Amino acid sequence: MLKEKGILFDVTLCIGCGSCYDACKEANNLPKTSEDFLKDHLSDNTFNVIEQYDDLYARKMCMHCNEPACESVCLVGAITKTSTGAVVYDADKCIGCRYCMQACPHKIPRYEWGTTTPRIRKCNMCAERVSNGLIPACAESCPNEATLYGDMDQLIAIAKRRLQENPDKYYQHIYGLEEAGGGHVLVLSPVPFEQLGYIPELPKESMPEFTKRAMEKIPSVVVGGGIFLGGMYWLTKRKNQIAKEERSKNEN
Repeated sequence: MLKEKGILFDVTLCIGCGSCYDACKEANNLPKTSEDFLKDHLSDNTFNVIEQYDDLYARKMCMHCNEPACESVCLVGAITKTSTGAVVYDADKCIGCRYCMQACPHKIPRYEWGTTTPRIRKCNMCAERVSNGLIPACAESCPNEATLYGDMDQLIAIAKRRLQENPDKYYQHIYGLEEAGGGHVLVLSPVPFEQLGYIPELPKESMPEFTKRAMEKIPSVVVGGGIFLGGMYWLTKRKNQIAKEERSKNEN
């Protein structure tokens, strides 16, 4: 059985060289979108960005949630979570509803507005490279080991050890470990994460679980809306169950 994988990004080690930015572009055959990578933004042609905050650099990319909100709202199973933890997208199934863009708590997915056959675009943690025995291009290219790729349990242990051994060096929190139910991208920082543009105060519950709990509290007098939402929830849950069964069959 494959172990779940992930990425650990340490802001204190990032030198802002742009190697991960360039490697991501090359690995995904993405065109040049900015003369200065530090001024680029996430887009349909940029899946990974480096933002500068004074003398610190922060990476922004898909957080590959444990229970992805984007997957839970996709009615056709175009977004799925692999056995290694990566959240991937199948353009052949997508109907272009863009619910995933609205659902993402980290505001990551982008849409190809400038084409007649648009797709949702985001980091897939180099799923194809990983399936061929390689590691994500960003981690492979980092010259200072600011970006690590490996087993999630090992990355969590590394992150916790760094916080414990260097309490004055790090803000005492692992971003991504619990936010929105947690995910497969973890971040360490010397300052509070909102100072680096990360979305603060996300609930610890995953978005699908949060939605489920909210729907359970809908008053019974809202019959029409309740039936509709309940039906949508059942369909989404059933879709996810089928996707999980398909993943299990493929692994066997």
